[in-house]
Amino acid sequence: MTDLAEAEKVPDPIIDKGLKGGALGLISSTIVGVASTAPAYSLAATLGFVVIYINGLQAPIITILAFVPMLFISYAYKELNNTDPDCGTTFTWGTRAFGPKTGWLGGWGIVAADVLVMASLAQIAGQYVFLLFNANTIGSNPNSGWVLLVGVMWIVVMTAICYIGIEISANFQKALLGIELTMLLVLSVVALYKVGAGTAPIGHLTPSLSWFNPFDHFSGTGFMAGFTVMLFIYWGWDTTVSVNEETKDPHTTPGKAAVLSTLVLLVTYAVVVVATQSYAGIGTHGIGLRNPAHAGDVLSVLGNSIFGSSGFGSFLTHLLFLMILSSAAASTQTTILPTARTTLSMAVYKAIPSSFGKIHKRYLTPTVSTLAMGGVSIVLYVVMNTLSSGNSVIVDSVSALGTMIAFYYGLTGFACVWYYRATLGESARNLWVRGILPLLGGLILLGCLIYNLWHYWNPANSYTVWDMPFAPRWQIGGVFLLDVGALLIGVVLMFTYRALRPAFFRGEVLNRDTPTRVPDDIGVPVGLFGIEPFDEK
Repeated sequence: MTDLAEAEKVPDPIIDKGLKGGALGLISSTIVGVASTAPAYSLAATLGFVVIYINGLQAPIITILAFVPMLFISYAYKELNNTDPDCGTTFTWGTRAFGPKTGWLGGWGIVAADVLVMASLAQIAGQYVFLLFNANTIGSNPNSGWVLLVGVMWIVVMTAICYIGIEISANFQKALLGIELTMLLVLSVVALYKVGAGTAPIGHLTPSLSWFNPFDHFSGTGFMAGFTVMLFIYWGWDTTVSVNEETKDPHTTPGKAAVLSTLVLLVTYAVVVVATQSYAGIGTHGIGLRNPAHAGDVLSVLGNSIFGSSGFGSFLTHLLFLMILSSAAASTQTTILPTARTTLSMAVYKAIPSSFGKIHKRYLTPTVSTLAMGGVSIVLYVVMNTLSSGNSVIVDSVSALGTMIAFYYGLTGFACVWYYRATLGESARNLWVRGILPLLGGLILLGCLIYNLWHYWNPANSYTVWDMPFAPRWQIGGVFLLDVGALLIGVVLMFTYRALRPAFFRGEVLNRDTPTRVPDDIGVPVGLFGIEPFDEK
């Protein structure tokens, strides 16, 4: 048996999954990666909580430090994609490195993370549609049935765009991201100008180098809570690799786009965090970033203060609302994209029902996978909204994302090290980018995963609580339940499908060697929809 780590490239085992190859270049891929993180939405939803958790001024340095494991893991994605550009990403690579069950759970981690975030994205989109048109009473109420209705319609529209084609999706992303980055820059420049001119409100702060000292007023618990939440703002750049089979030069372009995406995000976030903290301060009243009343959405409150509510200021404020709306739209779309391609790959390799592997003959996009992602997202959004009266379970679902992100990103880092273990001693370059950096990224994220489970076991750290109806009658945090529940559902589904279709789990379809075709007793070549079998060498 030839160790896959010794091969420079894996010959393409799946000649054609049916996706539209060569549709995206480096710029388009990078834009998709940056848009997938939804910079405006991510900052609006997390910055207030981070400042509350750390109870200090270290949000800028935590923003930078949270970037470090993401950069390390992006190199893991780059190296693995260079050898094996498969849209299944963590699912495929985890299977090759550690075996079918580990790979299957890695794929499930992607699906679970994307499904968990969809309710929050839909709710934000629903609220900001009304805020944009001055229907503030409805827009400020997440419990509103109108917000729920618009949120559901939003998922439907974004699903339709993903269904129609990858190029349309990418062009739509360019427009949305252009609005988003422009308004974030304008917001930051105006905020810093007012701070420098002395016209910022009471409580504003002058930027200081101490903000970049993680040990200034250091609290271990506060730092870890803030750090794990900050990971969320970088999550999503891996979409660049999920669309690798639709990219020009799929072995190299997606990996470069992944690394570039993280760098663009670092610069954007560092500027915005410094500017907003300077302007708003960290007070617990008014626009202060530690005011719990608007911890879940600091940008809309700051926009009204920075730009004003009359004349041109009102115009800019509404552009800010449009920015956050477009950010949620972009992220909704680019959450559906990678999930559909992950399940497409899993279906092609017979790890889930083959219907998820169907491709539209005209649009060349996954059909069942895309529609299933949209449908499941709508159902869970309605259920979460009903259970939580509009907010608490949905907020906890965003917090639960950190564990899912740490799980499948960390698994990718470890898979890279093990996958390339035979080549690490060949050069300093291999040792660092295939070994040390992915390993460090994986270990950091493993630490975050363990911390999250410990932290959110405490019901005081969740918006929802479950009272055990039987001994020992513990109270358990809702975030912990969402995390553990999602993982347990994945394990149950995996073993169920293993019993029904064992070939993948026996390593007969995808394994450490280059797979060529499904075993004869199953029938068709792997992923060749209507294409004749190719010769084995």
